[in-house]
Amino acid sequence: MSVTMDGTKQQRRGNTRQRIQDVALELFAEQGYEKTSLREIAERLDVTKAALYYHFKTKEEILVSVFEDLTRPIEDLIEWGKGQPHTLETKQEIVRRYHQALTDAEPLFRFMQENQATVRELRIGDTFKDRMRGLRNIIIDPDAALTDQIRCISALFTLHAGMFVMQDVEGDPQQKREAVLEVAVDLVTQAHRGTHPA
Repeated sequence: MSVTMDGTKQQRRGNTRQRIQDVALELFAEQGYEKTSLREIAERLDVTKAALYYHFKTKEEILVSVFEDLTRPIEDLIEWGKGQPHTLETKQEIVRRYHQALTDAEPLFRFMQENQATVRELRIGDTFKDRMRGLRNIIIDPDAALTDQIRCISALFTLHAGMFVMQDVEGDPQQKREAVLEVAVDLVTQAHRGTHPA
């Protein structure tokens, strides 16, 4: 019974943390990271500043926690990819999983896109660069021609661009996401065939 009670308490704490993250990201997106205060986050949540402090002491702590939570699938993907053979199927699966991770964390990546200067100043910018390098190192064959290396890197950036540029293109959001993924998969497929001719 005490285990259940502890589990319930833990779940409640987790929900509060999640609410703080969601509201903070919403405010950061609406008015910018720099212009948002902890007081405003507390007011939007309808809690005291002290209650907010219980979970997070600074805005950066909130943003870092959002980043770590929402990009954990990317970290997991890199770990998975390191143990896989350099096959076309592996590369295609990495692109598919990365696409899903970006889709699942869309509010965070939208914030990062719109607040690039802030992101560069915070440690999440360096962490994200490290993760991009990790993905790049897995998806590129070391002995690939330069054009094929560029195709692989372009596949990753196609997924990024698809989240933002495609907003302005008319059409069904799901169909646009599928089209972006198809182009990214085509790029790694072409790169792989250049390195491993049939």
